[in-house]
Amino acid sequence: MKLEDSADLTRVGPGTPMGEFMRQYWLPAALSSEVKADGDPLRLLILGEKLVAFRDSEGRVGILDHRCPHRCASLFLGRNEEGGIRCVYHGWKFDVKGACLDMPNMPEHRDFKARVHAKAYRTAERNGLVWVYMGAEQASPPLLPHIEANLIADSDIWCLQRECNWLQALEGDIDTSHVGFLHVGSLRPEDLPEDHPMRPTVLNRTPEYEVRSTEWGAMYGGYRDNDDGQKSWRIAHFMYPFWTQTPNTRFASRAIARAWVPMDDNHSMLFDISGGADEGNPAYISTRKTGEPLFEKFHYAPRTTDWYGRWKCRDGEHNDWGINRESQRNGVQFTGIANITIQDQAVTESMGPIIDHSAEHLAPSDQMIARTRRLLLAAARAWRDGKEIPPGARIPEVYLGARSGSFLAGPGTTLEDAYTAQLQKAQRWV
Repeated sequence: MKLEDSADLTRVGPGTPMGEFMRQYWLPAALSSEVKADGDPLRLLILGEKLVAFRDSEGRVGILDHRCPHRCASLFLGRNEEGGIRCVYHGWKFDVKGACLDMPNMPEHRDFKARVHAKAYRTAERNGLVWVYMGAEQASPPLLPHIEANLIADSDIWCLQRECNWLQALEGDIDTSHVGFLHVGSLRPEDLPEDHPMRPTVLNRTPEYEVRSTEWGAMYGGYRDNDDGQKSWRIAHFMYPFWTQTPNTRFASRAIARAWVPMDDNHSMLFDISGGADEGNPAYISTRKTGEPLFEKFHYAPRTTDWYGRWKCRDGEHNDWGINRESQRNGVQFTGIANITIQDQAVTESMGPIIDHSAEHLAPSDQMIARTRRLLLAAARAWRDGKEIPPGARIPEVYLGARSGSFLAGPGTTLEDAYTAQLQKAQRWV
C-alpha cells in the first residue's frame, strides 16, 4: 500500500479525508445508561475531538466541545444542574444545544450571552444508544441509519475499547479464515454439536471466497464443503463508514452490527449490538458437547474518568493479553488466551497502534479486506474532492439489505442464490 493511501485510510482527525468523511454519518457515542439526568458529565473522545456529554434535567443529551468558550476551562469539571452545564471557572452555563443561558460574573449591562455559543453537536437516542452527528449540516442532519440490530428494542449492547487504529480493528471482523486458527484452532469436529455454527470451520480451515460490492459497502461469503454434502456459508458485511456484521451468528434468528468508532488515530471504541429470537450469539455462549464453555468471559479494567478510561479490558499488552502458555501447549486454547474477544484484541493490538501496511503481504484470503480498503479510499476522496455524498449517509434504509450469519445450503449454490434464499426465510425486525 502507498504511504498516502495508508494515511488517508487510518487518520481521522479534523481535516483528514477519512475524518471528514466519517463526520457525514451519525456515530455511536455512548450507551444511554452512561449519562444520567443531572448526573456527572462524561468525557468522550471521538474522531480526535475531546467532547463532554451530559443529560439535562429534561432527559435531553448534549455533546459539546469540552472547552468552555470563555477561557477554555474544561466543562467536564462543570456542574450539571437545572437544564444545563455550568462551568466552574466563572459560572457560565450552556444548554444541550450550546446556547449560553447565564453569564453570572458579568454586570447586567455588560451581559452578552446571546452572542456566545459553545460548540455543540446534534444528538439522538435509540434503543439504548446515544448517537452524535459531527458533520457541518447541524441544522439538517440525516436520519439515523436503519441498522437492524439497533432497531430491536431489547437488543444487547456492550462496548470495548481497543488500543489500535480503527481500521485494523475492523478488518478482523471481515476476515473469516482466521477463525479456524485464532478461535477454534485446537478443536476437533467431534468437540462440537452437529448444528454448531463453527463446526464446518473446524472441519475445513481453508475456505473459498466470493466478494461483492453493495449499496452499503461490501459483503463476502466464505464457503466450504460440509461433511453432510451441503455447502457451509459464512456471510459477513462491511457497512460505511465503520460498521461490520460478523458471520458467527445464526443467520435466520439473530441480527448483529458492530461499530468501530475511532476515538483518535490510535484508539477505537467497539459498540457490539445484537438481538434476535435465539438464545444469544454463539461466539460468546458456545459450549463443547460436554457442556464446557468454549471461551471464558473477559473482565473490564476499573473504570476511570480520563479520556481513555471507559470500557477498557483488564488484559492488554502490559500482561500479554493474559496469555497462558500451558493452555496454548496442551490444546485448551490454540492461542492460550481464554476469551474470543481478547483473542482478536491481542492480535490487532500486537500490530502496533497503526499497522505498517508496507510490511504486510495480502493473500487471496484477504479479498474482502482489499475490497473494503479500496471502497473506503474512493468514497473518502470523492467527498474530499467533489463533496460527493458518502454512500448511505443520506439514504439510511440501504443498510436494511445487510444480514450476516452462517448456514448450510445446497452444494451448487452461489453467493447470490444462498443469500437471497436465507433472507426470505430469516426472521426480520423491520
